[in-house]
Amino acid sequence: MHISVILGHPEKGSFNHAIADTVVGTLRSSGHGVFFHDLYAEQFDPILPSIEIARDAYLDPVIKQHCDELAGADGIVIIHPNWWGQPPAILKGWVDRIIRPGVAYEFAEGDGGEGVPVGLLKAQTALVFNTSNTPRQRELEVFGDPLEALWKNCIFDLCGVRNFYRKMYEVVVTSTFEQRRGWLEDVRETVNKYFSK
Repeated sequence: MHISVILGHPEKGSFNHAIADTVVGTLRSSGHGVFFHDLYAEQFDPILPSIEIARDAYLDPVIKQHCDELAGADGIVIIHPNWWGQPPAILKGWVDRIIRPGVAYEFAEGDGGEGVPVGLLKAQTALVFNTSNTPRQRELEVFGDPLEALWKNCIFDLCGVRNFYRKMYEVVVTSTFEQRRGWLEDVRETVNKYFSK
């Protein structure tokens, strides 16, 4: 299988980077091909230009590469921190530019774009790993876990990816080395569970 892995965190040495390293290493050790992108390290441009909105628009070669990899992926893994109940802006821009019509979804013939899209992604499984400095109980009671709704309902369900799992690791800022080591083992086990050999 080929798995697309997308990391959205600006700080090298962050726990998000450790998660990404664990994901990529686990997949490769199981014999999977990996399309890996560290959006900050690659200085991915998150701004969607108006000329790129149309389905048949000319795409910059970098954007086309991302689109082709996503379309060809058998699975998807997204890694990012919870910032204000959202992904970092660079990752939101990646969604705007890559989760596009003709690649991830399309509208039914004669629909005009006002209906429910038809998912096009080949991937059957998507994993999202998040980090947070908000305790889980507060996240659920006060904010209602907006990242779950965003990734599951607003993105992957609409793009045809039905097998979805998301895990939030918290509270990172006060976590111990032993906790983080346990979390990385959980990442490894999760990847092996959803992307078996």
